[in-house]
Amino acid sequence: MSQLVTKEAPDFTAQAVMGNNSFQELKLSSYRGKYVVLFFYPLDFTFVCPSEIIAFEKAYDQFTERNCEVIGCSVDSHFTHLAWKNTPRDKGGLGEIRFPIVADLNKNIARSYEVLHNDSVALRGLFLLDKEGVVRHAVINDLPLGRSVDEAVRMVDALQHFEKNGEVCPANWKQGEEAMKPTAEGVASYLGKHA
Repeated sequence: MSQLVTKEAPDFTAQAVMGNNSFQELKLSSYRGKYVVLFFYPLDFTFVCPSEIIAFEKAYDQFTERNCEVIGCSVDSHFTHLAWKNTPRDKGGLGEIRFPIVADLNKNIARSYEVLHNDSVALRGLFLLDKEGVVRHAVINDLPLGRSVDEAVRMVDALQHFEKNGEVCPANWKQGEEAMKPTAEGVASYLGKHA
């Protein structure tokens, strides 16, 4: 498995169900100029997946306030995505989701991001892309392990803080907290205050 962090994100063009439930061809590189959280999940109409997608929906405004778009992707068709969105939440569906969900029927997108499991479904991969389309953060969970949407927001904040201030973000850093100058003195000063 190769490492995508620090490399340009593999581009793709695929059918997607958009936030307004229309079908459109989505091209990842058309999002340049914005940050992107691209996340993969195994299958529609399953168990952990709706909890994650609905959690991303609940946090959607937090992402857009940060000039960050959210894009979901699985190996299901765009027709299945729409059926799942049109199924009420109390019946196992998604309900309203404002971000696009990409169809990866041929599994090429999951394969290019190295999250395809047993040539079958995608693992729970999440990739944070900067405004130039470079992967700056990636995490991949096994199928039964739901991810933290709060951590995805925190990583967007950390990347933007670094880009704006040139300071690096220590463990468990949150927006508004002190960061570190990337020097020996900066680290010593930070650790002296927070050890």
